[in-house]
Amino acid sequence: EDTDVFAFPRILSPLLTGILVLAMIASSAAPARASFTFEDEQKLGKEFYEKLETNKLLIHDPRVDRYISDIGNRIVKQSPVSIFEFRFSVIDSNAINAFATPGGYVYLNRGLITLVEDESELAGVLAHEIAHVNARHIADIIAKSQKVSIATVAAVLAGAFLGGGGDLSAAVTSFSVAAGTSMNLSYSRQHEEEADRIGMAYLADTGYDPKGMLDFLRIMRRYQFYSNSIPSYFLTHPGTDERIRYLDGLLQTTHTRKGRESIIGNLKRIQVSLLLRSRNPEAVTKELAEELKKNPNDVDILYGLAVSQERTGAVAASLENFHRAIGLAPQDEDIVRELGIAYFKSGKTREAVTYLNRALSLDDDNPQTILYLGRAYSALGDYRAAIALYARLDVTQIEDPELLYNMAVAYGKANQPVESHYYFALHFKKKNKWDSALFHFKEALKLVPEQSDWGRRIAKEIEELSKTKKDGPPPGSRGPLGR
Repeated sequence: EDTDVFAFPRILSPLLTGILVLAMIASSAAPARASFTFEDEQKLGKEFYEKLETNKLLIHDPRVDRYISDIGNRIVKQSPVSIFEFRFSVIDSNAINAFATPGGYVYLNRGLITLVEDESELAGVLAHEIAHVNARHIADIIAKSQKVSIATVAAVLAGAFLGGGGDLSAAVTSFSVAAGTSMNLSYSRQHEEEADRIGMAYLADTGYDPKGMLDFLRIMRRYQFYSNSIPSYFLTHPGTDERIRYLDGLLQTTHTRKGRESIIGNLKRIQVSLLLRSRNPEAVTKELAEELKKNPNDVDILYGLAVSQERTGAVAASLENFHRAIGLAPQDEDIVRELGIAYFKSGKTREAVTYLNRALSLDDDNPQTILYLGRAYSALGDYRAAIALYARLDVTQIEDPELLYNMAVAYGKANQPVESHYYFALHFKKKNKWDSALFHFKEALKLVPEQSDWGRRIAKEIEELSKTKKDGPPPGSRGPLGR
């Protein structure tokens, strides 16, 4: 028996695994039937996703989410009509891992995305997981365990996909519900062969080079011998050589037509964005500078280098590389926006306004562009222009408390005290300064009719915050994140 070839050992907190398992165990005690139904799959998948979300394990970067979802949904369109609505997510972990849970939930770890060498390899990973979901392989395994409860399945699922070795395995098996079952939640060789065969067909039909699936496995084989820092699937799950030969056979006999290595594009800038979440920006800068020597006109490398240089404080070098990139791709909205942000952070506000307005003309709905353009107008004293931009934002999506602070100041300068108090309150709420947040919410409530939209919204915030102050924050909550 082999587990999923892409289910490599994880580096996630044992405490988190325990939380996931406990939460899932508590959620259901209904026995699984001989037929593990579509509804069972959806319930299990949704619950697993929600626990990852609660524990802040998922990355919510709009650009990254859009990129992964675009690739995944292109592949789904080439598959038969699925009974599930697929959802693609990125887990904030360096571990090289990808997996799918019942119900159409597909996960890629940050570490895997930064490892692939081209988009077709990433698409191959997704195609393999989509094939497992559509073939209902996990449901097939569960259906053979007629006396196992759904709660036990959830616990075993957590152990299979969030365990993998060392302390994590001990943490999972320490729960009797997971350790006490003889259920083996692993794909058979027949399941893996089917997922490879179907997945490669999906990949080819989508227009990608089907060789990408094989290339990714070969990359991981290299890591088996050359890396001590990345956990290796191959140490605990044999059979990879046979599967490489099987995939090579499909390429020689069935999928002989070469497809494209990239369809969506901009993989490098997605990788840089993810690398900067976990690695020292100086190290990223050094690595990209070496790549640029080999490919001096690669726009994505120039963009990534400029972003990483801006993060290290090398402003002059950053601006120079942004301008080089714009010279090669003048209509690239990412580059124009990031150049505007770099100008803003370096105190060159008028230049920032110029480039951020240009970015807004290329994409009038990008929240980062709107936020920084609003901040730039505020810095120039044009608070009305700033407020007009802020009004376009979904405030629930703003994670950075300092941006909320800037919004509050702008509304105050424009003599709009209700909004100013409200955003000051949200600012302090994000920073867990509940007394200050309540003060501003209550001051705002004094200025509006209680039955107005503003009044009801503020009253709800006061009620929820008062309860939080009394009972404490919900389990798994963390401080605010933001750029």
